[in-house]
Amino acid sequence: QVQLVESGGGLVQPGGSLRLSCAASGFTFSRYAMSWYRQAPGKERELVARITSAGFSTTYADSVKGRFTISRDDAKNTVYLQMNSLKPEDTAVYYCYTRLWSTYWGQGTQVTVSS
Repeated sequence: QVQLVESGGGLVQPGGSLRLSCAASGFTFSRYAMSWYRQAPGKERELVARITSAGFSTTYADSVKGRFTISRDDAKNTVYLQMNSLKPEDTAVYYCYTRLWSTYWGQGTQVTVSS
C-alpha cells in the first residue's frame, strides 16, 4: 500500500535550518510529482512546495521563496524540504503529499521555530 513517512521536524531557533524527509513506498515514485504542505494552529493547510517528476520543475509559496528548497532522490524514493532562515511563522505541522489514483498524505512532522 502507499505510504508516505515524514521525518526531520523539531525545535529550532529563528534563523536556523532544518531538513525534512519524506520516504515513499507502494508506488513508482519517479513517475509522480511530490509536494509539501503545512498547517499551523487555527489555519488552513497550505501548499509550501511542489516538485514534478524527475525534478523538472519546482514551485513555492511566496512566503518561503528564497528560503526553502524542495528536491527529490528517485533512487531512494525520498523527497526533501531544506528549510533555511526559519521564522516563527514557519511553525506548523508539515505534510508530504502526492496524488496518484487517489490523494495520499503522510502523518506529518512538527516544526517549531522559537527562541
